[in-house]
Amino acid sequence: MKEKSYHAMSGYLALIIIIVLIAGVVFSVLIRNPFLIVITLLLVILGVIGFTVVNPNESCILVLFGAYKGTIKTNGFFWVNPFFIRKKISLRARNFDSDPSKVNDKIGNPIMIGLVLVWKVEDTFKAAFQVDEYEHFVVVQSEAALRKLAGIYPYDNFEDQDAEITLRSGGEEVNHELEQEIRERLEIAGIHVIEARINYIAYASEIASAMLRRQQATAIVAARFKIVEGAVSMVQMALNELSQKDIIVMDEEKKATMVSNLMVVLCGDRDPTPVINTGTLHQ
Repeated sequence: MKEKSYHAMSGYLALIIIIVLIAGVVFSVLIRNPFLIVITLLLVILGVIGFTVVNPNESCILVLFGAYKGTIKTNGFFWVNPFFIRKKISLRARNFDSDPSKVNDKIGNPIMIGLVLVWKVEDTFKAAFQVDEYEHFVVVQSEAALRKLAGIYPYDNFEDQDAEITLRSGGEEVNHELEQEIRERLEIAGIHVIEARINYIAYASEIASAMLRRQQATAIVAARFKIVEGAVSMVQMALNELSQKDIIVMDEEKKATMVSNLMVVLCGDRDPTPVINTGTLHQ
């Protein structure tokens, strides 16, 4: 129950034999021998039926009355038993670019995810006889493997802080696991997986806007943290410089007022509007 090679007769040699048989048909007509005419003509017809051409990166499966006889993988011009049922299977690499489908990630968020798969037939016997319509089998099993992978990992680690690997940032590790899962599923069909990777991933439309706002809020909080951290350093530096150079002597209340004003200026969303004091520092 596995693929085996079939060594077919050269088609050019068979062509020479058929030309000889055609000459025999002509000779039979000339001598007016009906029996010989029928026999030679029947041999010519069967001989012509037996011709087959195998193109590069193509194979020809041969079946005789339900029995698998072998596969021709060598390209060229051949002659085989005219009673063979011949089925051509391409050995070329093929692409499968799936449409994004809606699935749930590990924590239940609906996401849209798609994959691109590069594959080719490796075992023609399995592809022809182990599964029904191997091309459809590749599509269904690849999408099933993608759905399984999406349920193992979260989309990102905003809600699952302990997740080291996510679908969005997993990169080669996630793609490798996807490729391994598809390879195991397609082995029964004699399919060789050349490459498999996620080519599209996004939140589903019903939660996309909410997740976008959450990401924006997270980015704003992170930016504010940096701004406040820098502002505190600048205020501390200003107070130290004023104190070391004896530019002005301030009590704790004046320091608190200065710190408050500087923090408002440095952390505000808008440009500050200056107010000029024409009196003393205490007015």
